[in-house]
Amino acid sequence: MADSDRSSSEVSTHSTDSGKRGSSKVEFSEDEETLIIRMYKLVGERWSLIAGRIPGRTAEEIEKYWTSRFSGSSE
Repeated sequence: MADSDRSSSEVSTHSTDSGKRGSSKVEFSEDEETLIIRMYKLVGERWSLIAGRIPGRTAEEIEKYWTSRFSGSSE
């Protein structure tokens, strides 16, 4: 029985690892990208305001996307 407990804890470790991998690169649809660009031109770096217009997205995801995609153009 101890082996069975151990394997279930290994499974939870793997799911945590997968979550990290997915969060390092967030994928956005073309419509979301267009909306982010348009909103950025209107409101600037107000990530929470932009995220409020895209269901299921957080301000952190939007900011991470922007900085990884357009890091040179904002300076």
